[in-house]
Amino acid sequence: MSKRLELIFKNAEDYNVTISIDDPVEPVDGEAVSNVMDTIIQNDVFTSAYGALVSKHAARVVSRTVEEIDINL
Repeated sequence: MSKRLELIFKNAEDYNVTISIDDPVEPVDGEAVSNVMDTIIQNDVFTSAYGALVSKHAARVVSRTVEEIDINL
């Protein structure tokens, strides 16, 4: 199972912008994630097609399980 940490921001046009980090260290520390998101916003680390990141919207860990299917190749 693979996991991904998604940091979701709002940009200047109020669109969601997602930054994904594969295989985050667990357990994920919510306070640390919030602080990093604040730093990204304050220092204009990333921008989007519709402007700068202006606020935090959400953060989540997404888990994905892949099951291979035999198709007789």
